[in-house]
Amino acid sequence: MKKYFIQSAPFVVPTTDGKLIEEHHGLTTQNRDVSIAHMVAPPGWSEPFQTPEFDEYTYIIKGKKQFIIEGETIVLEAGQSIKIEKNTRIQYSNPFEEPCEYLAICLPAFSMDSVHREE
Repeated sequence: MKKYFIQSAPFVVPTTDGKLIEEHHGLTTQNRDVSIAHMVAPPGWSEPFQTPEFDEYTYIIKGKKQFIIEGETIVLEAGQSIKIEKNTRIQYSNPFEEPCEYLAICLPAFSMDSVHREE
C-alpha cells in the first residue's frame, strides 16, 4: 500500500459567484485534518462575513485580495500570506479590477457547517 496520494483531479466546488474553487485535499478526499484549495476570485467578488471554526492560511499567487478582520481592512498582494485564527470574524473580497489567484489551507478541513457565514 502506497503512503502517498497524488491529486491530479481536484474536486471543483460548484459556485454561483464566478469564483473557481479546486479542492485538492479536504473533505472531498476524506481528509478532515486539513483542506488545501486553489482558488481564483473574479473582480468584484465577495463573500458574507463569517466566523470559522478553523485556522485559515492564505497565500496570494496573483492579484490582490481584501480581508476585513474584526473591523480592520487588510489587502494582500502576490507573494504575501496570512494566517487567520479560528473563531475570528472575517470577510473576504476582491474589489479590484484583476482576478486574484490564491491557495487556501484550513486546519481542520473547511466545511460549510464550520464556517458560520452571516446571511
